Amino acid sequence: MIAAAMVVTGRNAVHAALFLIINIVSLAILFLLLGAEFVAAIQIVVYAGAIMVLFLYVVMFSGAAATPEGPDRLAWQRRIAVVAGLMLLVLAVKVISHGGLGPVPAGKQVAGSPAVIGEIVFTQYALPFEIASLLLLVAMVGAIALAKEKKE
Repeated sequence: MIAAAMVVTGRNAVHAALFLIINIVSLAILFLLLGAEFVAAIQIVVYAGAIMVLFLYVVMFSGAAATPEGPDRLAWQRRIAVVAGLMLLVLAVKVISHGGLGPVPAGKQVAGSPAVIGEIVFTQYALPFEIASLLLLVAMVGAIALAKEKKE
């Protein structure tokens, strides 16, 4: 929770990105506590590994980390963020005080396990999965074609 607050209140974009990585790893730990090991691993590999590294490269190359601080034009958003954060804190305390989500019954497959995810993806969502893979393939070929230098 402290890392999330530092993401929002931090003035340096690089420090905010690093605190966001800490927040993502904390979320992965929560997934582990819920018994969803696969989702926790994907959380770390995809978000903390790939997207945050890409974000850090963009911040470094764009020069956003070295921009001088100007007047605080977004002060009204901080008040809204504080109110929303307090409401979320009250909700979290209420859920925790009522016993949380409860224990997972023994022998029952967890919703975030690889077996359950694989069964759902390759049975119920097989066609959308294949369409998404084709769209990603077309995007990859298009990016390579655009980036390729033309020889004269």
